[in-house]
Amino acid sequence: MPWYDTEWLAKITGGRWIRKPLDAIRHVANDTRRISPGALYVALRGARFDGHAFAAHAFEAGASAAMIERGAAVALDGEYPLLEVENTQAALSALGAAHRAQVGPLVIGVTGSAGKTTVKEMTAAVLSAAGETARTAGNWNNEIGLPLSLLSMEMNVRYGVFEAGMNHPGEIQRLCEVLRPDWGIVTTVGPVHLEFFDSVEAIAREKSELLRALPAGGRAFLHRDSAWFPLLRDQSPCVVRTVSLEQHPEADLWIALDVAGRRLSATAQGEVRTFEWPWPGQHNALNAGFAILVGREAGLRWEQIQAGLATYQPLPMRWQEERIAGCLFINDAYNANPTSMRAALSTFATMHGEGRRWLVLGDMLELGTTGRDEHAALGEALAGGGWSGLLTVGPLAAHIAEGAERKGFPGANIWKCADTGTAATVLGEQIAEGDAILLKGSRGVALESILALVKNGKGEE
Repeated sequence: MPWYDTEWLAKITGGRWIRKPLDAIRHVANDTRRISPGALYVALRGARFDGHAFAAHAFEAGASAAMIERGAAVALDGEYPLLEVENTQAALSALGAAHRAQVGPLVIGVTGSAGKTTVKEMTAAVLSAAGETARTAGNWNNEIGLPLSLLSMEMNVRYGVFEAGMNHPGEIQRLCEVLRPDWGIVTTVGPVHLEFFDSVEAIAREKSELLRALPAGGRAFLHRDSAWFPLLRDQSPCVVRTVSLEQHPEADLWIALDVAGRRLSATAQGEVRTFEWPWPGQHNALNAGFAILVGREAGLRWEQIQAGLATYQPLPMRWQEERIAGCLFINDAYNANPTSMRAALSTFATMHGEGRRWLVLGDMLELGTTGRDEHAALGEALAGGGWSGLLTVGPLAAHIAEGAERKGFPGANIWKCADTGTAATVLGEQIAEGDAILLKGSRGVALESILALVKNGKGEE
């Protein structure tokens, strides 16, 4: 666990101590639920909260000190160690950047419209075969999570793989000022966060901020088959390495997925290697391709790459399979956008099995004025897929149902559900042993709650 000198903390943040802590600062946290002895609690302000109100709770949980803003009202009885700064968010970012510089690992930044968390996890798994590797904690990829993830790095870390997420213009640039990436990966570009961007091209340009932040001696890793490849390549000030699912002649790495045999083949400079691969879908094959390509660029042997990739495990609610009463539920409900939704449907369509297949699709959020059209287009695209039933959850997802029915999907096999409880009831009445059910929707819909409701309905613990 890192150790932070009190004088260093004051210098980096431009703050001053109101009574220094007696105990060493061993980690930094902004959530009182994550406090343990030795923590520096950071009192952040948000649109609907003020962390200063929870400073007392942080000390009760064992915090050694708290970082607060000058003039902030902090309800504390007695004397507590406080580091007073002008702006706690800016101070947290400064600490993250300074610790990143102290540790000095090879830092790989990852962004994209879909797949960035999976690529981050796969790439970290590969690099871990060659040295101590740090990574973004879960999906902590914003202006709070990124510096906290950086601050968790031990001094012996050789590689760091960190996500840069966004939903507003300018966010990637600000994150890169903290991250200072050496290498950068852009996974995909698609119609996400259109509530805040006027076009997919605007999203591509925002993603390319990661590439523009790279040094001349860095590396950019891109999807050669993407329509946005030329734009992204032109924004890269350094060497560009590419991965292709379509055997593009100029790509550095070709990836092919044997669906039946669950094998992944990687071809680079005429050399072919095969990986045992339990994770379905072309999108996961592409994700693995980025990790393999980074591993090769870092000088890892094929055996190291294979061994590292074999340790990869997806995070919760990312194609998580669970059997309930003889039915296979696929919980891919962590999040959704038009790109990831189509990838999930394509993967589900290729799965083997003799039972019926059901879709439970929730709202795709943050699409702005394009929301209705994007949902309807998705419905039209899935209409001919041979699904046994379609359940939609939420007002936007209802347009998926409308699009599907417009293209010939039987209306008798469509249920528009207002909430997850209604969807669970419908499933409980309709599904039978041997069926497979895909759950996919944006995080705000919480489709995973259907699993517990169906279990209860089936009388399971």
